Amino acid sequence: QTSLSSFGDFVTPVAALSIWWLLLLPYADFLLVSASLEALIQHLVPTVDYYPDRSYVFTFLLSSRLFLHPYELMTRVCHLCVEQQRSGDALLDKIRFREVAPKLVQLLTEWTETFPYDFRDERMMRCLKDMTHHVARGDEYSWRAMQQMTQRLIKRLSALGQYEEAVAALNAVAMERPASLKSKQASAQRSDVLSVCDDPFVLAQQLTHIELDRLSFIGPEEFIQTFAMKDPLENHKGFFRKRKTSNLEAYVNWFNRLSYLVATEICMPVKKKHRARIIEFFIDVAQECFNIGNFNSLMAIITGMNMSPVARLKKTWNKVNTDKFEILEHQMDPSSNFSNYRTALRGATQRSETAHSSQEKIVIPFFSLLIKDIYFLNEGCANRLANGHINFEKLWELAKQVSEFLVWRQVVCPFDRDRRILQYLVTTPVFTEDELHLASYESEGPENNMEKDSRRSLRSSLLHRENRS
Repeated sequence: QTSLSSFGDFVTPVAALSIWWLLLLPYADFLLVSASLEALIQHLVPTVDYYPDRSYVFTFLLSSRLFLHPYELMTRVCHLCVEQQRSGDALLDKIRFREVAPKLVQLLTEWTETFPYDFRDERMMRCLKDMTHHVARGDEYSWRAMQQMTQRLIKRLSALGQYEEAVAALNAVAMERPASLKSKQASAQRSDVLSVCDDPFVLAQQLTHIELDRLSFIGPEEFIQTFAMKDPLENHKGFFRKRKTSNLEAYVNWFNRLSYLVATEICMPVKKKHRARIIEFFIDVAQECFNIGNFNSLMAIITGMNMSPVARLKKTWNKVNTDKFEILEHQMDPSSNFSNYRTALRGATQRSETAHSSQEKIVIPFFSLLIKDIYFLNEGCANRLANGHINFEKLWELAKQVSEFLVWRQVVCPFDRDRRILQYLVTTPVFTEDELHLASYESEGPENNMEKDSRRSLRSSLLHRENRS
């Protein structure tokens, strides 16, 4: 058994008082197993002689929001940090706080840099401002560090606001120019993807730009908040409730848009030969995405090509060599819990870890599956044990999956940007599902009575919708 005496001369009486509670926490393989919420909060609080392990800081800041609001956690941590230095002697208190201030600044720096979106809550910023004033009374060096940290935080939050405005503006442009119903005249007037870019590798590069741009703005806490919708946070008004997972949702919406864009590009052309050429082009783009390590765009392209309005174009598909496409489908086959894809992802991750170039560092996971994995990990394990303690083993596992994503997210895209191609990919209008089906029937007529009825119904419905608008 570990006892205080086993720390020997390295533990002063004050230090012993500040770390005694650490010895009561259960560990397995050097990892914390479980503890009460109070003990976990105390474990986060730095002292003169103690600073929490960085992996613990990330894990608890990530998942503590399942149990209390970040503002509540920050308030309690700052309060405990200050109160632990109180001795009743004002001069001694000032000296002791000056000694612990750099560690408190370090903790707040880790918080603001890893979870900056927590500070869109005005109460968090007020708390940060209060601690800056408190630190200023005791230690000028730490006060300057707090000011620099706050400036970096404001810069990050400003960039986030600009990104959200840009995404909203791009979406508005796409919505303002709705794709008209397919006709030979409309098809001749509309640009298609081949008129904008006929090089599969270049298009795959531009898709990778979009993926990495949007990934970089997803906060790690958004993964936890996707399944924390019925937690106490719902009682809090203001930013935090409104913007819990907005960047994650925007990224999922991008996947859906890309799938519909692929299907639209295939169903739009009047001539069968042109449709076949576009299918072959997207197969080549998908192959280049796989080679780059962009699995999200790869899966979006495969999804678009497997949508029923595209899949039913049998005369078009007969003109396509589908060997490469079948290999790609096999790589992303959902059977055995996507085992083929997971093997490819591990290979890309290993390549990234030993990369000799920035291109080799790129790993963009199939994002919906990543969310699903985290969701089922959460659902499969209880947050609390029978004794009421928090199940920290589960939190370690959640943190492990999210931290891997953070490594992938920070890669800077090495390819040159082509603004014309990027603009086309994010703003060109795409068909709705009904419009896709009708475009498909216009390309290759109905094969049976059911499809004839479907075409008649779609024409009537869409015509009625156009008249109303």
